[in-house]
Amino acid sequence: MSQNIMSGLGGQRVIVTAGAGGIGEATVRLLHAEGCRIALCDVSDEALGRIGSELPGITTLRADVSDEGDVARFFEAALSALGGLDALVNNAGIAGPTGGVEDISVADWRRCLDIGLTGQFLCARLAVPHIKAAGGGAIVNMSSSAGRHGYAYRTPYAAAKWGVVGFTQSLAKELGPSNIRVNAVLPGIVEGPRMDGVIRDRAERLDLSFDEMKAQYLQTVSLRRMVTPQDVAASIAFLMSDAGRNLSAMSFNVDGNVETL
Repeated sequence: MSQNIMSGLGGQRVIVTAGAGGIGEATVRLLHAEGCRIALCDVSDEALGRIGSELPGITTLRADVSDEGDVARFFEAALSALGGLDALVNNAGIAGPTGGVEDISVADWRRCLDIGLTGQFLCARLAVPHIKAAGGGAIVNMSSSAGRHGYAYRTPYAAAKWGVVGFTQSLAKELGPSNIRVNAVLPGIVEGPRMDGVIRDRAERLDLSFDEMKAQYLQTVSLRRMVTPQDVAASIAFLMSDAGRNLSAMSFNVDGNVETL
């Protein structure tokens, strides 16, 4: 008898950060279709308004995950709407600056780590007591292929994403006895405007055309293709589902096998 590998998602109460665009939006749409109850935040009022009008029943709020006050206000509203919490998707992050280490400003370094790493801590510390109260659940933290490779000219981003892997491994050990599984998802080269911007910035740094730089990126991927936001969303949903009930402390690569960066 066949089994739905996404079983167990229906009715889950889920918080998704940066959920109104890119991977976050794809995740929200998939989880919504599977019957999850969702609260999401983002920093784009326009994107929040659009997804809120298209998906009935979700809760949306503007919040910057690097701001402790914003996170506290978002969680208060989200938990009030959801009535509890079963899962957290720590998706928010930024590309950060491209440049040599001597050229990157301290402010740009801090902003990249504040959003991509500290933001996950700020959300997890508020989510965990409620997931414990629910009897357990799942936390999925967004890392990157840059969380397992060195990444020249993108040191803040790589540092943040390596930090996410360490944060995930530590939380998995800490929270496992409370029946909370914690995993990191590591996307590679993801189709979309954010990746286009990364390629443009790196091409400029290396004095290459956009197409030349894109071709170089794809040469480092065994499958020679980008992944889509929907590919990443499916992996997140799998880790939250009954099929992922014994998966924890994983660094789940969704990248076509990125060999190097």
